[in-house]
Parts: sequence; structure tokens; C-alpha cells
Amino acid sequence: MDWGTELWDQYDIIEKHTQSGLELVEKYVKFVKERTEIEQNYAKQLRNLSKKYNLKRSSKDEPECRLSSYQSFLEILNEMNDYAGQRELIAENMMMSICIDLTKYLQELKQERKTYLMEAKKAQQSLESTYKQLDTSKKRFEREWREAERAAQYAEKTDQDINATKADVEKAKQQAHMRAHIAEECKNDYAAQLQKYNKEQNQFYFSDMPLIFNKMQDLDERRVRKLAQGYILFSDTEKHVMPIIGKCLEGITKAGTNVNERNDSMVVIEQNKSGFERPGDVEFEDYSQGINRASSDSSLGTPKGPMDLVGKNRSKNFWLFSKRSKLSPSTLPPFSTPPAPSPANGPPSPKFGRDPLSYCLKEINKTVKPRISSFRTLRRSPPVTEDFAHLPPEQRRKRLQQKLEEICKELQKEVDQSEALGKMKDVYEKNPQMGDPASLASQINQTSQNIERLRGELNKYETWLAEAGGRGDTLRYKTHTFNNNGAHDVHSPDGAHSDESTPDPSQAIYAEFDDDFEDEELTAPIGTCTAMYNFPGASEGTISMQEGEVLAMVEEDKGDGWTRVRRNNGDEGYIPTSYVTISLNK
Repeated sequence: MDWGTELWDQYDIIEKHTQSGLELVEKYVKFVKERTEIEQNYAKQLRNLSKKYNLKRSSKDEPECRLSSYQSFLEILNEMNDYAGQRELIAENMMMSICIDLTKYLQELKQERKTYLMEAKKAQQSLESTYKQLDTSKKRFEREWREAERAAQYAEKTDQDINATKADVEKAKQQAHMRAHIAEECKNDYAAQLQKYNKEQNQFYFSDMPLIFNKMQDLDERRVRKLAQGYILFSDTEKHVMPIIGKCLEGITKAGTNVNERNDSMVVIEQNKSGFERPGDVEFEDYSQGINRASSDSSLGTPKGPMDLVGKNRSKNFWLFSKRSKLSPSTLPPFSTPPAPSPANGPPSPKFGRDPLSYCLKEINKTVKPRISSFRTLRRSPPVTEDFAHLPPEQRRKRLQQKLEEICKELQKEVDQSEALGKMKDVYEKNPQMGDPASLASQINQTSQNIERLRGELNKYETWLAEAGGRGDTLRYKTHTFNNNGAHDVHSPDGAHSDESTPDPSQAIYAEFDDDFEDEELTAPIGTCTAMYNFPGASEGTISMQEGEVLAMVEEDKGDGWTRVRRNNGDEGYIPTSYVTISLNK
């Protein structure tokens, strides 16, 4: 069934229906555009939300950032940022595959429909023109036939009139004959026009208009088919990114399961452990025999008192650090001649002053006030020193170790630059047309000075680390100087060298660092880690890994973002902590 056969007389209905269908396409395009705007705004708000709660670069070194709960929260923010990117992708795909495509197709349909309507209008106008010609010939035939009848009646009347002359009769007959002839011609013309009109009308209703209606039916069906495809794309566009969105949601779930409360507690201990010993018992000060200053004076310089244990929440038992700054008279013993403080752990020696009460208060102030001042100074505004002596022992060792690692990295950089300059100088010496070797002298000298400066700092911090109880031999290195003949002059780590050759500062200085674990026994793994991404391991000390590879974890991340791992074949090295998922042994 088609429109040309069944709806041959419903031109207006077909025109209205096709127009309504095009308006539906426009309405759907507008709907999808508004949906894309919602998706874009949603993605923008998600990105702003992630950015708002994400840590700034200056805050990424905070101690809390090493906690698994904080790291999981950051992973959630990253996953939400990726999720927002997928929402943006949905909006972009909908705009490209639905809005733009349908809009272009809609313009084509409008133009095609306009062409069909113009053809129908043209055929209608042609039929109407033929009908007008038919009507005109019909009216003329009617008029001329009546005139012929009147002329014939007049000729007959004239012929019967006895008073009419023969000439009048002949004239009347001739007039009647002429009118009859004209009427016959009009009749023939009318018949021809009628035949022409009937032919055109048959062509119009059985051929031209059905063809146009069928074309418009095909146009409308193609429009409906394209719109249905747009409906499907509306769903498929989102289905296409659902696997990635699912991975984002799985990442959020994984971030929640990666939270390790026990590990967080260990991190807090590692970050805040001072290394101090617990304070000893407070000695009894017998005011009846004299004030024993030895125990108090011996602890003034060490932060081993209750202040470090209770912090700001001071216990009432430690009255020394409470707000009580005065002693009540009832606390003073009523002795008449107070003895002077004896040496540490020694017997009291009776040396009396003139005023027992003022002497007792003076001695108490000596023991109490300096300690309060020293503790407050230590906790509130400790003087920062280069050797980190202002820090507790454990934290000092960690800071010194970090400083050593930074110096080693700088030293390695300078060594690499020196090696490159040396090679460049050799090339210039062999091929003078490529450059002047003397132009590199200043850079080589500067690099050599930087290396010597960094060596000095390295030795200085290694000494401080050894004093702090750390391993001073963790960063061993050997330095080689290449002479013009290619011979090696081996230097010891302390900078001494043999007398056989004198190093030339203009020559390249090569340094290479031994791995921390080169000569050590294999340590037992503390856990396993699975690679989430590929890592080339191009830098010295690192190890390459492939996505999905499982490695044994030998040493945890010390806060620098690197974890030490080992393969089954014994290869060890460092990998980025953020590239793996870690599972510690319990």
C-alpha cells in the first residue's frame, strides 16, 4: 500500500504530515543538544569538585599524604576526574553522531520535500490551466450555439414573412448558415479541449500526483528510519563508554579496599617516632634535708619529660607543666635553715643561707622555670640547623637520608653532564671542523667544581648520618678520571688518589654509583606488588616492568615515591609506587 493509491485525494494531509515529521526531527535534535549541555555541565562540575578537594602541589609533601586513606581518597578524586571525562565524551559523541548528522540530514529532507511540493503545485497549475481553457471553449460553444439557433429561427421567420423580400430571406439564411458553422467549430474546439483536459486530469490523478505522493512517502519513511537510528545512538553512545565508566567505579571500589588501617598506624609511628627514651622516675627531694638539684638539672637539656608525652593535653599529674606558677605556703617545709643542693647522687652538705624561705623559692625556681622555657622553645620554635639536630633522632636520620639522596641525584646529574662534555671535547679534538675544544673548558671546569662541591656535601651529610646512628655507607661511589690516553685513575671515596697521575680538571669526570643492595644478602620480601602500567626502567637503579607483572616487594616507599622490588631471577631495583598495587605480608 502506498500513498499514491490510497491517499490520492489527501494532498493537504500528506503535506501536513511530512511537515510534522520534520518538526519532530528538529525537536529531537534540540532535545539531544540540551542533553549534551547537561552532560557537559555535569562533567564540568565533577572536574571542579575533584579539583576542589584534590591536594595542591604544596600540600603533597604533608605527612598525611602517605596514609592509605588519603591515597585512596586521591585515587577516588582521580577516578571521578576520569569519570567526568567519559561524560564529556558522551556529550561529544552525541553532538557529532546525532545532532550534527541529523541536522544535516534534516536540511536535505527539507530541500527534497520542497522540490516534491513544487512539482505537485506545478502539475496542479497545469491542470487548472487546461480546465480554464476547457471552460472557456465550453462557454463559447454555448454562446455560439444559441446565436446559431436564433439566426436559424430568424431566417425561418423571414422566409415565412410575405412582406420580406427575397434578398432579406437570402441574407437571413446566409447569417443562419454562418452562425451554425461557427457553432460547429466551437463545438469541435470544445470537444478537443475536453479530450485534452480529461487526458491531463487522468495523467494528474493516476500518474503525476501518485508518483509525487510515493516520493514523499519514501522521504517520510527515510526520515523515520534515520530518526530511529538517532534513538538507538542515544543509547549506544552511552553504552560505548559504560565499560570505561565501570572501570572508574571499580577503581573507586578498589581504592576503598586498599585502605589499610594497620599500615596507616605504622606510617604515623614512622613519621612521628622521636627515638627518645621514656623519662625515668622523679627522685624524691627531701626538703627537710635540703634540695636535691642533681636530678632536675641533669634533665634540662633533653626533651624526655612528660611534656613530650602528653603534648598540649597536659595531665594533672604533671603539675610542673600546668598553669600553676606559684607554690602555696603549705607546700614549703617549715625548716629554719635549708641545706644547699648536694652533687648528683651524693649526700647533702649543710650550707645554710641567711633567709631560709627566699633560699628555698630561689632553688625551686632554678629547677622549674628553666625546664618549662626549654620545653616550650623546643616544641614551638625550634632553631632549624643544617644537620637537622633540632629534630628528634629518628626524624633526623630520615631527613639526613633524604638529603643524601637529593645530593646523590644532583651529583649524578653533574657527572652525566661532565661525561657528555668530555665526549663532546673528544669529538671536537678529532674533528676540529665541528667545534673548538677550548670553548668547552669553562663548562668542564664549572661542572668539575660542582662535582667537588657536591662530594663535600655528600661526605658532610654522611658524617652527620653516621653520628645520628644511620648507615653512612649506603651511598658508595667510585670516581674515574680519564686522561688523554684513555687510562683510568681510580679515586677513593674520600677524594684521595694515587700519585701516578694528576687529574686534569678540563677532562671529563665520570662517576658511577653502586646499588645499595649490590653486596648485601637478599632480604626477605615484605609483600608483593602488581604492575598497573608499563615502566621502562631506563634510569640507573630502576628496574623495568610490564603491566600485570607480579614482583616481590623488598622495601617500602620511604616517601620519595619509589619502591624497591625483586624479580624471581634475583634482579632488584626501584619502581614508581604509583605504578603498582601493593599487598603487604601479614
